[in-house]
Amino acid sequence: MNQFVSLIAAQERKYKDREQFRFKDYQTGAWTSLSWREFSHDIDRCAASLAAAGVAETDKVAIFTNNCPEILITHFASFYNRAVPVPIYATSSKDEAKYIINDSGAKVLMAGDQRQYEIGRELQRECSSLKTLVVLDTRVVLDALDSTTLMWRQWLTRGSNETDKVKTLVKKRKEASQNDDLMYLIYTSGTTGVPKGVMLSHNNFNAAMMAHGMRLPVDDENDLSLSFLPFSHIFELGWTMYCLCHGIRVAINLNPKEIQKTVKEIRPTIMCSVPRFWEKVYTAIYDNLNKAKPVVKMLFKRAISVGKSYHMNYLRLGKKPPLLLAKQYEYFEKKVYRRLRAAIGIEDGKLFPTAGAMLSDNITETLHAVGIPICIGYGLSETNASVCFYKHEGWTLGTVGTPIPGVQVKIGEQNEILVKGPTVMQGYYNKPEETAAAIDADGWFHTGDCGEINANGEIILTERLKDLYKTSNGKYIAPQVLETMLGQDRYIEQVAIIGDGRKYVSALIVPNFEALHEYAATKKIDTKSNEDLVNNPDIRKMIEANIEGYQKDLASYEQIKRFVLLPRPFSMESGELTNTLKIRRAVINKRYAKLIDAMYAADFRRPM
Repeated sequence: MNQFVSLIAAQERKYKDREQFRFKDYQTGAWTSLSWREFSHDIDRCAASLAAAGVAETDKVAIFTNNCPEILITHFASFYNRAVPVPIYATSSKDEAKYIINDSGAKVLMAGDQRQYEIGRELQRECSSLKTLVVLDTRVVLDALDSTTLMWRQWLTRGSNETDKVKTLVKKRKEASQNDDLMYLIYTSGTTGVPKGVMLSHNNFNAAMMAHGMRLPVDDENDLSLSFLPFSHIFELGWTMYCLCHGIRVAINLNPKEIQKTVKEIRPTIMCSVPRFWEKVYTAIYDNLNKAKPVVKMLFKRAISVGKSYHMNYLRLGKKPPLLLAKQYEYFEKKVYRRLRAAIGIEDGKLFPTAGAMLSDNITETLHAVGIPICIGYGLSETNASVCFYKHEGWTLGTVGTPIPGVQVKIGEQNEILVKGPTVMQGYYNKPEETAAAIDADGWFHTGDCGEINANGEIILTERLKDLYKTSNGKYIAPQVLETMLGQDRYIEQVAIIGDGRKYVSALIVPNFEALHEYAATKKIDTKSNEDLVNNPDIRKMIEANIEGYQKDLASYEQIKRFVLLPRPFSMESGELTNTLKIRRAVINKRYAKLIDAMYAADFRRPM
């Protein structure tokens, strides 16, 4: 029996009726709990229902919903049957979900809300493999002609009432499970083509759990993790599995739009996230500071200076701070830092891993200064999340830390980061040619990311290999560096850097319209719509001045020479963003071709 098949029963024996999950009731919206005993019991019932529904060993079970405990119950129930969960992003379109169902051959689909249920009904008719549909959200209204779909409670009740023959079958499958069994089929978000199914085995996860256990400080009695990234994202999935392995309670956020409210309600001590979350925290801090009295601004500026010195010059390096600095920090901890963290909802925050994109050094320093322990890392679905991340002490700003134990990293041709080790995927499902192109004969996975390794063995990310731009003057530009730099501006929400084969660098910029409308009001600029804002010359001058400030230290060929302010954001619905909110550059370049060409015209004057 493999580790994850035996995990829940072992944790149930240890923790019994102690809370494991905290989540909101679909009907009332009130927070409720699920104990280890209840979690284990629901997994057994779900496993029996899967077996009775005809799910055999190696079959695929798709899950298409926002975050909820039912996802993890289904995952472990699949493991008990030696079947394979296939997560689908809750925001996926019908075509995206259909591709995954057909490619994986999934037999069962767990659908969350009304939209996902209705897509699931269509997929049942269009996908030959899909036989069973189960709905999780109790608010969903089933089609009047639908006599086959089961609601989640019906599904579990059916599992409870299954015959001894079915339950014995599940037991035999559990006992026969092996660590080299396929554990997950995780589909990449497909920035440059169709999604690919990343095959991750139980061995891959066992190695990841062991490596992280050697590096991460956790406390099963007192820590509380908040899950808000989708479980279809390898980062959140891997992090939550780590929490389960260590008995850490997990609060599950159902609605991503409510995350800031949820953080204040839950007060997590640990939480994984993407950089954009912290960029918004950073801008919110300084938005409030800008409205404060001069004496408060002066106090805060001094507090940040002390905090940076305390953390960056001493604690980061494992050194004891001087007595005077320690006393100053203690004073500001009471007067500034703790109050600020409490306003966010993380006054007792212990560890906040972040990955998925770049985070500016300035934001990282500031967050550490006020006692928010950001732990920056790097990884991919193909490497089972983490390749590397900050050590508790001795990390260097501007890096993504050192490789986790057991994982090797080297720099290949064109400065590409290559990874080798027990956490690297088995390959891409149904795609042997793509697998051979990604993993070479010596077992090195080619990440497609560029970087370098410093003298301390820390990895420095520079850019996606496919994203590197070469201007018509022969200069290479790393667009993500510029996009990250501008992402810390309170008036900028999204940026797409343009420049491949062009004379100079330009940008498509989506403003933070809420902040921009406030700015317009304070400056008595008459604007009634987003279109008015992006076309206003005074607004443009302000944004231009901010951009100049950020890029003053860049080489001339790296600097943004022209830009357009867009009146609407890039979105997943339009195909401009992936489900992980990464820019689809080819889509944006095509959709905004006329605007982009206009920025390189001799008579370019204004954004529209």
